Amino acid sequence: MMRTRPLKVALLGCGVVGSEVARIMTTHADDLAARIGAPVELAGVAVRRAGKAREGIAPELVTTDATALVKRGDIDVVVEVIGGIEPARSLITTAFEHGASVVSANKALLAQEGADLHAAAEQHGRDLYYEAAVAGAIPLIRPLRESLAGDKVNRVLGIVNGTTNFILDKMDSTGAGYQEALDEATALGYAEADPTADVEGFDAAAKAAILAGIAFHTRVRLDDVYREGMAEVTASDFVSAREMGCTIKLLAICERAEGGGSVTARVHPAMIPLTHPLASVRGAYNAVFVESDAAGQLMFYGPGAGGSPTASAVLGDLVAVCRNRLNGATGPGESAYAALPVSPMGEVVTRYHISLDVADKPGVLAQVATVFAEHGVSIDTVRQQGRQDGDGEASLVVVTHRASDASLTGTVEALRKLDTVRGVASIMRVEGE
Repeated sequence: MMRTRPLKVALLGCGVVGSEVARIMTTHADDLAARIGAPVELAGVAVRRAGKAREGIAPELVTTDATALVKRGDIDVVVEVIGGIEPARSLITTAFEHGASVVSANKALLAQEGADLHAAAEQHGRDLYYEAAVAGAIPLIRPLRESLAGDKVNRVLGIVNGTTNFILDKMDSTGAGYQEALDEATALGYAEADPTADVEGFDAAAKAAILAGIAFHTRVRLDDVYREGMAEVTASDFVSAREMGCTIKLLAICERAEGGGSVTARVHPAMIPLTHPLASVRGAYNAVFVESDAAGQLMFYGPGAGGSPTASAVLGDLVAVCRNRLNGATGPGESAYAALPVSPMGEVVTRYHISLDVADKPGVLAQVATVFAEHGVSIDTVRQQGRQDGDGEASLVVVTHRASDASLTGTVEALRKLDTVRGVASIMRVEGE
């Protein structure tokens, strides 16, 4: 039997995502009510600037006083899609204090303040859901938090930023340079006017922190995530990748260290074999590859951003939270019982692709190989090619076996001191094997 009194929802933010949330709540009202067991009513919409007509939203619902809205006391669920740290953090904690559960899409806030927000939700007996904070419409948070709750997740490897994937895919498929591909992404609306958060890996790093925390039952903050941008990736890097049967992606990688005593979380460009499922992810799409003990290998794929996809995830959380509200229950909160340490990047072990500019003369390869051996880095393959311009230099490409980041850093520093090494053209990790 359906309850007739509606559950009241306050919406914080009415931009691309917020306006789509409001539209779906209105146009799908009957279906949402049937799925929840009670009607849902949009009780208020907080915006920065009033006076603008908002299609489908009654003007009397719009307010610039977000604090007063979440303090009303009759609000059942607050949907936060304004982003940033403040005032979002204060508004969410105020919502909990006044009896509302919260659905958020705020990756930056959750990556930085997630532990405190979970604690506030638990203190007041309310829900905090945030499926939309990572990978848009792709169901990912709930499978990790619920479907795999009985399993041991060992690795999460993914493309979690559509802008960067579009740029790298364009470079791979057309041979374009980084700036040319970025300009096209901007013209098509995939990249913001200031693309720093995307191309420097800040967006992906926030998502990696959230994923690692859930996957490994450990608190992982944004500051724990190693981050490396993709502005230095060149068209020649893609040529080298193709020669290895690889492509290049900006990856978020969360994994248990060997032995399982710690975890790592990192974001950086990496070569990935063309045989790996993530290599075929094109355009602005996202995909996340999960490896666990019992389930084995799982892949989640779909649109990772945009108004409608993100709103889909928000509405999914809204339905779940409203059901919990009707039943007088709460869903799963923070699980950080494992409390594993987060290892620094220097301890991360992976393979490396190093391209060197060297003197084109006998003995160079032997000198380079000696440096690698002295630093305990084993070479898998090596390729040397003289240049057609006859300038007395050659290109030397070395692919290592698995080595720590610290040992590779020491190796490169020593290589730079060799008279026969003119420069280090590029260094890239090789993942996904």
